[in-house]
Amino acid sequence: MAYVYQEMERVDYDKLNATLKNRDSLDVLRWARDTFDKKLVYACSFGAEAMVLLDLLSKVQKEANILFLDTDFHFSETYELIERVQERYPQFQINLAKPALTPSEQANQFGEQLWLKNPDQCCQIRKLDVLERELGNYDAWLSGLRREQSPTRANTEFVNQDKRFKKVKICPLIHWTEEEIWMYIQLHKLPYNELHDQHYPSIGCTHCTNPILPGEDARSGRWSGTGKIECGLHAPTEGENK
Repeated sequence: MAYVYQEMERVDYDKLNATLKNRDSLDVLRWARDTFDKKLVYACSFGAEAMVLLDLLSKVQKEANILFLDTDFHFSETYELIERVQERYPQFQINLAKPALTPSEQANQFGEQLWLKNPDQCCQIRKLDVLERELGNYDAWLSGLRREQSPTRANTEFVNQDKRFKKVKICPLIHWTEEEIWMYIQLHKLPYNELHDQHYPSIGCTHCTNPILPGEDARSGRWSGTGKIECGLHAPTEGENK
């Protein structure tokens, strides 16, 4: 039976994560499926981690709901990858969710190149508001976060109380290393974004994503020169379990 968020608020997340501590990613996905059923969605970025999580998800929930935040500013390689993923997993329900404002409407209302003047506001309009709207249909969402990706993700658990969106956020890949991600992709011959071969370890919108130099942090190509390292989707809110 699927739980609603109010019921999950009464759950002891520390105890729950303790029971899952020695489980693998497939076990966590099975728990998520059994707990939330059709009220579970995967908010997918179609990055390298996403390819692994999509493949694992196909083994436990073939008709899974997949949500992609289509900001209108993604690379053509990203859209091409989504088509290849749909061909490989035809039973997945992939929803390309658009912001309320078109790029021209955003420019008229907030000025040209908002991503340069106020990247947080641009992310709010084109990502956070969209995710909040789409999550209204669900009780829980999956994410491909890994602990080693950045300091802001180092304390992520398998199951997290997401107070920002009033949902449960489930992260089955928290213990995976980058090397393990790419070993899995190569072993199972999974499709992936060709930009990864061009020094783009993290891929978002065209305006805010750059290739990195050898030795640079994997997140340094996102919002370069702004001090911003997260779009806000995964920023912990006050009192959120970490």
